[in-house]
Amino acid sequence: MLTSLDTISRFSRRNVSIWWTMAFQAGIINAGGFIACQRLVTHTTGFATYIGNEFARGNILAALGMASVPTFFLAGAATSAYFVDRRIASHKNPLYSLMFGLIALFMVTVSFGGNAGFFGVFSEPLMMARDYTLLAILCLSAWLQNGTITAAAGSVVRTTHLTGITTDLALGIVRANSKQYPDEIRKDERRANGMRVGIIGFFIFGSTIGAFCFYRFGYWGFLGPAVISATLALMCLRYQLQASHRQVAVMNKGHL
Repeated sequence: MLTSLDTISRFSRRNVSIWWTMAFQAGIINAGGFIACQRLVTHTTGFATYIGNEFARGNILAALGMASVPTFFLAGAATSAYFVDRRIASHKNPLYSLMFGLIALFMVTVSFGGNAGFFGVFSEPLMMARDYTLLAILCLSAWLQNGTITAAAGSVVRTTHLTGITTDLALGIVRANSKQYPDEIRKDERRANGMRVGIIGFFIFGSTIGAFCFYRFGYWGFLGPAVISATLALMCLRYQLQASHRQVAVMNKGHL
């Protein structure tokens, strides 16, 4: 994932470790959004339910305000599509480091901005006038991650929500244990199921660790995913630089 010009191998040890790390981070961010303003920031379905509920209660302005928040899902995914998916299709280096760097920047902004009082008291009930910017940043960050991993994995893996991965796991269990499928497919499904269980487990683990941190430290808890994303950004940048140096060395050797 860190250097490939094409979609990544499904089950390399390095890729799976990155997917699990990002699932862990997504769990932290989701827990932080829920505790900070009572919203699950990686779930489009949940926002659709909130919108319908506010319309039914006659809170038209609140419903319209909530309806605009998912546009930041789209903005995050579109940004990752432009800098990752489009570049993969063009056989150029995908800018993973830029995506992870942006997520780190947004998490630092939420952490320091929250402690400066821009988003109100941590864990108070949602007030759109006060919490809109917080929701927007968290949704944008979550879907930058979702779009980046989805594009990098060729739409095989998603790390910010568990509905699809749980469905894939259920199908994979049946496929892995059904003799109607060829042995190679059954073997691949067993490996995939291990990856899927890991994503689910690390998301729950991240949510648990995140909840402990957010209840104790408030907005400072967002520094956790900031550190994770910044580390991944530096790793991606390092591997890309190493790949460029190797390519230059090969070209220079060819001219000798």
